[in-house]
Amino acid sequence: MKISLIHGPNLNMLGKREPSIYGSFTLDEINKKIAYRASLLNIELDVFQSNSEGDIISKIQSLPERGADGLILNAGAYTHTSIAIRDAILAVSMPFVEVHLSNIYKREGFRKQSYFSDIAIGVVSGLGVLGYECALEALAEHLRVQGRV
Repeated sequence: MKISLIHGPNLNMLGKREPSIYGSFTLDEINKKIAYRASLLNIELDVFQSNSEGDIISKIQSLPERGADGLILNAGAYTHTSIAIRDAILAVSMPFVEVHLSNIYKREGFRKQSYFSDIAIGVVSGLGVLGYECALEALAEHLRVQGRV
């Protein structure tokens, strides 16, 4: 099973950026933690981060040819603005889980709107780093039940 994890803009600043909201883990620490969990589940994990919407779209478009079975996406602020990323996800027709470190429903009004939630198999919001682990477990189980792997 191969799952891709895509981190959006400003997530490279984790550990420095508003730790009271996003926690003290760095992106590298989060990636190592998720990679370890993936190895325990016998999942090959491909991790990508970009601050560029176009790079994220290109990465999503490349997932089928790269053999990805599913996607975990923390699109950061693009969650609330990017129809283009939504269209890329729909184009590849790949199951995915939307992840947010913070609880977007306890934040500013504009953060409560997601362009992805209605097409995701699930959304994890507000559980910090644990949210990525939950997303990995849920996506792996979904892929197994659906017979995609």
